[in-house]
Amino acid sequence: MKLFYSPASPFVRKVMACAIARGIDDRIETVWCDVHASPPDLLAVNPLGKIPTLIGADGIAYMDSPLICEYLDGIGPAPPLYPTERGARLAALRLHALGHGVMEAAVARRGESLRPDEPARSAAMARMRDAIARTLDLLERESDSLMGPFTIGSITVGCALGYLDFRFGHEPWRETHPKLAVWFESAAKHRAFVETMPVAPKHP
Repeated sequence: MKLFYSPASPFVRKVMACAIARGIDDRIETVWCDVHASPPDLLAVNPLGKIPTLIGADGIAYMDSPLICEYLDGIGPAPPLYPTERGARLAALRLHALGHGVMEAAVARRGESLRPDEPARSAAMARMRDAIARTLDLLERESDSLMGPFTIGSITVGCALGYLDFRFGHEPWRETHPKLAVWFESAAKHRAFVETMPVAPKHP
């Protein structure tokens, strides 16, 4: 399998964390790419020009991290990250939606921060910051749902928190979310998170 990636992307991190959790990361070849340069090899398999994009073992291109993670969950003998029982599956998918939403807001806020300062930019960044804060408050109240074996939900929340540390480390969240902080401290010791720490992108 081949994964088009950038080492700073929390969506890429989610994919690789899932692969590690399932013990199949050694089957994935990573290909660094700069999406802003519209690399032809990426566009040839994903017309959206986005990462992550995975070329599966079946030769099909899978784009967007939720689809890629579900594809990977069917490979190998490890317990599923997407539970089969309806209640557990919905709980995992709900956590996934919350974590994925935090990542989307944080990535968008990061992008806005690189633009020239203007009122519209500041207002957009404030909305994204507030959305993240509200979601962290909810995850703090429901931190018990993160306990137990990893699911697609808990992995996604972990990647979201890691991205906040990476891009917005000057805005600490742990003091006001102590239960979430305790869970993340434990989860971050797993190889799925240790080996996927985000780094500033640069050409190999």
